[in-house]
Amino acid sequence: MREWHYAHDGQSFGPFTLDELIGKLPGVGGDQTFVFGPGLSGWTPAHAVPALRAKPTEPTHVPPPPAATRRAADEIDYAISGDDMQFVEVELDPQEMVIAEAGAMMYMTQGINMETRFGDPSKEGGGFFGKIMTAGKRMLTGESLFMTTYTGMGPGKQRVAFAAPYPGKIIPMDLTQLGGELLCQKDSFLCAARGVSVGIAFTKKLGAGLFGGEGFILQRLSGDGLAFVHAGGTLCQRRLLPGETLRVDTGCIVAFQPSVQYDIKFVGGVKNTLFGGEGLFFATLTGPGDIWLQSLPFSRLADRITSAAGSFGRKEEGSLLGGIGTLLQGDRS
Repeated sequence: MREWHYAHDGQSFGPFTLDELIGKLPGVGGDQTFVFGPGLSGWTPAHAVPALRAKPTEPTHVPPPPAATRRAADEIDYAISGDDMQFVEVELDPQEMVIAEAGAMMYMTQGINMETRFGDPSKEGGGFFGKIMTAGKRMLTGESLFMTTYTGMGPGKQRVAFAAPYPGKIIPMDLTQLGGELLCQKDSFLCAARGVSVGIAFTKKLGAGLFGGEGFILQRLSGDGLAFVHAGGTLCQRRLLPGETLRVDTGCIVAFQPSVQYDIKFVGGVKNTLFGGEGLFFATLTGPGDIWLQSLPFSRLADRITSAAGSFGRKEEGSLLGGIGTLLQGDRS
């Protein structure tokens, strides 16, 4: 209730509640401030009223900060070098490990222990049957039954590098920031920190499986560590909004988040089908989620090399110009 008053310099103010009065007195100050209220017989110096004395402030209890969530995967450092033909150098502390596809290693320091393992090295506790299952899944994707592990064993930091198989870009993927899972084409995985599982994912639709260029099976990278994926040519990363659809050449897909819907559509049109040169089908990616595309699929690069190789010498040997050309090049004695 507003039953309190205070007086200062011959003027009185009020009424106030007790809390309002306590809030006003510090701004007035001095020993010449008097108050009148319940329990007082007359105007009394403010500093002599026990009810107006500042209450000791109770310390606010601040809970301890949440403990940092520790990754299950090894926390590795890395550096990507190069422009068109890149390689990634991974720095390992003692007992840290990185897994890679067979044949990807470029160089390693003396303190690195290299070991070839059957199946998925991240499934160390799965027993022999578990290794058989993971190796079988890798066989379905056309990959080797074996993977190679590189462990830092020497004192201090050790380094191992992995090279891209053809011109393009190496993409570091932090699975923690991507929701713990990523789907990618079967040849794009390069290496990853120990704790990242390399498995398979079946496409959900029959059309995508039959005509998608990658079959029913994509690679699934899962865990909470760093994985490195290779894209041919120039990389294009896009974020699709919910319901947003992008039509893509099937070979240009590198990776996408599981929230993205993947399907295959018929190109349509007689001229497009016969003379378009883009194949009969294209992929549709529908958001939400992030997608990664490549400008130079390896299959397209291989087709161009094969076509160019076949146009020299072999097909022209029966012609006069072809014979002269091979003589000038020294191909015939």
